[in-house]
Order: sequence, then structure tokens, then C-alpha cells
Amino acid sequence: MTDARHLDTDRRQDFVLLFDVSDGNPNGDPDAGNMPRVDPETMQGLVTDVAIKRKVRDWVDALRGDEGPYKIYVQSGEALNAKHRRAYEALEVESTGSKQDIETVDKARTWMCKNFYDIRTFGAVMTTGVNCGEVRGPIQLTFARSIDPVVPMNVTITRVAVTRQEDAQVVVGDESEVSGKQTEMGRKAIVPYGLYRAHGFYNPHFARQAGFSDQDLGLFWQALLV
Repeated sequence: MTDARHLDTDRRQDFVLLFDVSDGNPNGDPDAGNMPRVDPETMQGLVTDVAIKRKVRDWVDALRGDEGPYKIYVQSGEALNAKHRRAYEALEVESTGSKQDIETVDKARTWMCKNFYDIRTFGAVMTTGVNCGEVRGPIQLTFARSIDPVVPMNVTITRVAVTRQEDAQVVVGDESEVSGKQTEMGRKAIVPYGLYRAHGFYNPHFARQAGFSDQDLGLFWQALLV
């Protein structure tokens, strides 16, 4: 019989996530030219919990995002308040902003939990303008830190296509000198190799409050494995 304790939503679970990176950038730092994040004291590589959650969100969206209960709340292309309004439209109630009555906010929060996978999983603060309350997510993650120090590299790359039409124009000078750009230069930041470790926690009490199911938990484990 297969051991399904990892799918038991009534059991508190602590877990360790190990993943490695070869010639890639697991989490670029926008304050450092998108170089891989490192701890300047230990030179261990870092990956934020937000970046790990983003990968889970993207995988679930790609696999089951067309299904109602598995929509993704935090993603580009649509303002969060627009998604909050969906709850009030579904409930056929007019929003009065942050001063909405508690009963309506509770109903809106329940609707949001039912329809958005990442709210049920990671929680959300939905009090921005159109009030749908707050949800404490049952799954939380720490930063991932590489086991050993890493040495980020900034590799120069080229491409044969130029950006602007005028740059591609070829001009032949008096002495047969040819001008005009033939390539574009760029840079790519990578970690040659790093083995990263993060810790995670599952809280069954928060899972019951958010309506988080064993199917949701199984989907989360699958997302970590791909």
C-alpha cells in the first residue's frame, strides 16, 4: 500500500526542498544587474521564498489554470482589485471599499479561496481598495540557501540580429571600409553549479480555514518535483 501521509491535510508537515542549478540563474537580484543572489558574508547562493512560490504558481497555471478552482491570483496582466471585484460580482453585492461589513467580507474571502489556488495555498492580504479580507496560507517557505559557496559569472553573449533598422545599414567608404552593426552584444548572469536547500511548513489549522484540500496538497508536491 502506498504511504499517503504526505497527502494528509490533518497532519502538520515540515519538509526540506533540495534543488540544484547548472549554468543558470535561479533568482536574479534587480539591485545587482540581475546577478544571482548571494550572501556577501558566506558567498552562499540565495533564492527567495517569493521566487519559489512563483515557480509553483506558474506550473499550476500551466497545468490547470483553465479550471475554475485553480486560477492564479498573483500574476502579471491584471490588477488585484479587479479580481477582488469578481467576488462581489459573483455575490451580487456592491463593494463599499475598505469599510465593507464583516459578513460580506467573509463571503468574499471564501469566494476568493475557492477560486484561486495560490490564495488557498500561500495566503493573501486582499484589503487593497476592494476589501476581500485576509487569508493565512497553510504552506510557507524559507529562503533557499546553497549548501556551498557559489561563484556567479557574467557571460558575454552575442546575437546576429540587430535591434534598429538604421544600425543594420551597410555603408561602404572611400577605402572600401564597411560600417554598420552586424551583431548585438549582451550579458548573461549564471551560477556554474549550486545545490540549494529550503525549508517549508504545512499548517492544517490554516488549511481548514482556507478550504485547502488533499488534492491541493498533492498538486503542490507535484509542482516542487518538476
